[in-house]
Amino acid sequence: MRVISRKTLREFWILHADSEQALKAWFIEVQSAKWTSPSTIKTYYPTASILSDNRVVFRIRGNTYRIIVKVNYDYGLIYIRFVGTHAEYDKIDAIRI
Repeated sequence: MRVISRKTLREFWILHADSEQALKAWFIEVQSAKWTSPSTIKTYYPTASILSDNRVVFRIRGNTYRIIVKVNYDYGLIYIRFVGTHAEYDKIDAIRI
């Protein structure tokens, strides 16, 4: 999968240094993935939440942080829509961000 954009992750881990290794690991895993459907994602990330509009929420570092992505399965693209703390996530609408 092609992740757009790593810069978003990097900017986040600069502010939250304890997230750096977990975000880097997630990025590497996702880059080598070949997701064709939400069920493929659930195979590798059973705790991921599948939302409408091809959005997926990943829990990072024991649910301290969250990433929301929009997946284009046909083109193998993942658009990072949100990276934040659990508290920040609770304040947003995951479908509209």
